[in-house]
Amino acid sequence: MDWSHQNVLVTGAGGFIGSHLAERLVTLGAKTRALVEYNSNNSWGWIDESPMKRDIAVVLGDIRDPESMRQTFKNIDIVFHLAALIAIPYSYRAPQSYVSTNVSGTLNVLQEAAAAEANLVVHTSTSEVYGSARYVPMDEAHPIQSQSPYSASKTGADEIAKAIHLSFGLPVTTIRPFNTFGPRQSSRAVIPTIIAQTLNEGTVQLGSLHPTRDFNYVADTVEGFIRIAECPAAVGQVVNIGSGREISIGDLASTINSLTGSNAFIAEDPQRIRPEHSEVNRLCADNTKAKELLGWNPQYSLKEGLAETIEWIRKGSEEYKTNIYSV
Repeated sequence: MDWSHQNVLVTGAGGFIGSHLAERLVTLGAKTRALVEYNSNNSWGWIDESPMKRDIAVVLGDIRDPESMRQTFKNIDIVFHLAALIAIPYSYRAPQSYVSTNVSGTLNVLQEAAAAEANLVVHTSTSEVYGSARYVPMDEAHPIQSQSPYSASKTGADEIAKAIHLSFGLPVTTIRPFNTFGPRQSSRAVIPTIIAQTLNEGTVQLGSLHPTRDFNYVADTVEGFIRIAECPAAVGQVVNIGSGREISIGDLASTINSLTGSNAFIAEDPQRIRPEHSEVNRLCADNTKAKELLGWNPQYSLKEGLAETIEWIRKGSEEYKTNIYSV
């Protein structure tokens, strides 16, 4: 694909993955438009910190309000839809906000894309929709089981995306990343909170230590977005983006301890433990489809990605409130 001929919109572009994706699109030559949630401070999120911000056309709006987005979608060829509420612990407190943003907001994005006659929408799912693994590695045919209000809202969004594609012919591809990490990720995620606590505290406070996750460095996840957009055969399909390796949270904390040269004590904090039946105990991707259909392969090992992330957090670790549990 010649990206220099593409007018591209990234929703949620001020966030962690969205800002990295917007930058990658700029390097590919795409005319990149960024939808950032409206705020009275005119903050662009991580795009404010980007060396490429002058090359990104930022628009403030809210996916929950289609009127605020209408002009944003004008003359857009490809939409990367990443805007969402994502913190699982907060979804226990405010489930309605997850439905309004992740389900209704996604419907608004899809309808605006259809009205603008966009050539493609890349809809962002999550491995959390699978729930605890019934078998590993987990392919795209794995049963769906929503174990938190967050995952339920994302399942709803996935189904809305599929329905709009089948009902109205809007070309939609669903990318399903497993656990992405890297620079710019907030402290509500497990890897930044482990690193920040390791660098600043004598004890690392975590939730359950036994669950396993499939972690992917953000540059690999972003490349998955690019590859799936370049693949016409992926339209109407769901594709996992995962490393195919799993590690327990306890072992992950020990690995980070070693990489930082720390001897921090690793402990379970009861307030961080999810409800028993809500905890996803195991995630590990089958990435065969991504490899065969997209030609995608992860380039970073876990330790390589962790080293990059540690270095970034080390430069600004004081910004992470390690004495506060971020939900």
